Amino acid sequence: MKVYGLIGKSGTGKSFQAVNLCKRLKIESIIDDGLFICRNKVVAGISAKRQLTKVGAVKTALFLKEDHMTEVKEAIQRVKPSSILIIGTSDGMVEKIVKRLELPDIGERIYIEDITSEEERQIARKQRDEMGQHVIPAPTFQLKRQFSGYFMTPVKMLFKELGPWRDYAEKSVVRPTYSYLGEYKISEKVLTDIVECVRRESEAVGEVAKVGIFPVPEGIELYILLTMKFHEDLPKCARLFQKTVAEKIEEMTAFNVNRLELDIKEVV
Repeated sequence: MKVYGLIGKSGTGKSFQAVNLCKRLKIESIIDDGLFICRNKVVAGISAKRQLTKVGAVKTALFLKEDHMTEVKEAIQRVKPSSILIIGTSDGMVEKIVKRLELPDIGERIYIEDITSEEERQIARKQRDEMGQHVIPAPTFQLKRQFSGYFMTPVKMLFKELGPWRDYAEKSVVRPTYSYLGEYKISEKVLTDIVECVRRESEAVGEVAKVGIFPVPEGIELYILLTMKFHEDLPKCARLFQKTVAEKIEEMTAFNVNRLELDIKEVV
């Protein structure tokens, strides 16, 4: 296994550049902020960006917890990537990660200043400092479970703000739990209103009698009691309503909908 190190100060765009760098050098996997990402998939680990404090985030990024370290180390041994990119804020940090995960010595070190312009690094700092946004080098759908209930956006949706960074590839933007912007909460009324909005646009749904919302560790579960209007294909209409409600909630609130159960009490 060949080990690369991508090194740069916090907020200089390392995670954003990582995917493009891996494509160029044909690097198969990435270690970034506590996650092991291989072949565009989060294989193991927990994100440092989900920790409640910056101290907790640093400990996670360095794999200081034994169970976290063991999980990622075993995943690497199981997957056996031919190459891996370690992302860190200093030479010392990437060396500590290599030691904790018992990886081969770093064969090549790449510094963020060598692959980006000052303008690109300034854009990265703006995203981090002014908007509290961090990039994770993995597709948004891969991160839904870890980041349910937190702002999470594909980089392509921030195209205008990112200016010259044209190649957005497979990356996601999140607002970390420890962000100075504060805690993010959605009231149950907001979720109920989203269900009602979808109902109004559906010709097959009569009235929504009840919406039950149940938080779970990786998102939310919903129970919807409703009436349906008579239609020759009621099951199809019900499935479409179910799918649309889940999609709209995930799109508008960032919550992962683990389960959505419909109970049709009457056909009118």
